[in-house]
Amino acid sequence: MNRENNYPYTGAHGENHTVMPHPAAFPQSTDVEGAVMNEPRQSRSRRQAQPEQRIHEQPAFVLHSYVYKESSLIIDVFSRDHGRVALIAKGAKRPHSRLRGVLQTFQPLSLNWSGRSELRNLVSAEWVGGMVPLESSALLYGFYLNELLLKLTAREDPHPGLFDHYVTTLTRLANTESAQIALRQFELAILKETGVAADLSVNVHNGQPVEPDEIYVVDPEGGPRPALMSDTAPRVSGKTLLDMTSEDYSDPMTQVQSKLLMRALLAHHLNGAQIQTRQILIDLMQL
Repeated sequence: MNRENNYPYTGAHGENHTVMPHPAAFPQSTDVEGAVMNEPRQSRSRRQAQPEQRIHEQPAFVLHSYVYKESSLIIDVFSRDHGRVALIAKGAKRPHSRLRGVLQTFQPLSLNWSGRSELRNLVSAEWVGGMVPLESSALLYGFYLNELLLKLTAREDPHPGLFDHYVTTLTRLANTESAQIALRQFELAILKETGVAADLSVNVHNGQPVEPDEIYVVDPEGGPRPALMSDTAPRVSGKTLLDMTSEDYSDPMTQVQSKLLMRALLAHHLNGAQIQTRQILIDLMQL
């Protein structure tokens, strides 16, 4: 299998931009093809006996794509009602394919697909429009969102609320609103939607509301507790935790502490998997 080496992106006037190499940014996108190609014959027979699924006019975004055989693509999409789905876009790289140029990241699409297996067939894709393209650093922030979705959501696990939050975050990034605030809100939203976020407003030791003037650490599996001298986890004020709960990031200290806290929580729930786009952003800032 031959992978693409760059992220393609089409600007507002149709120009093509090559954005960034991705040596290992999205490792989960390779599991579908491997699972299908190495599937035992008996398992394939059971799959073929299942009824074919046909999905029509599903709102979706392309999270990642790579070359399959010579002229096709395998795309990982995030759909509103079916969650993350892997689709094969047959012939999408042929010069006269109707799919060519449509399957771009950060562009709202309406997709039709069918199939029985985990890797389904893309039937058609139409560009919906209505969103401002991401540019410059906002483009990298968008890839960061995509990487979080690929690594923290399960296939075919619907999260319509998270889908709407994704659309809102892309819009805010495109309109040059505070990227740091938008990212913190999306990071917390994805942990909540996938059911792993603790209640940041409650002291897990006594069940009482956190105190704004107290200092806490957050157990990723339990929630906030008073900080101890021996703790190595990020220390945050109760005010920061309450601000995050109410999505109020106007306080500069809340912005700083929430960034460190979310970095630690994401590292825990990613089980050691690295976020490649974050490292790219750090490297760029050091140039």
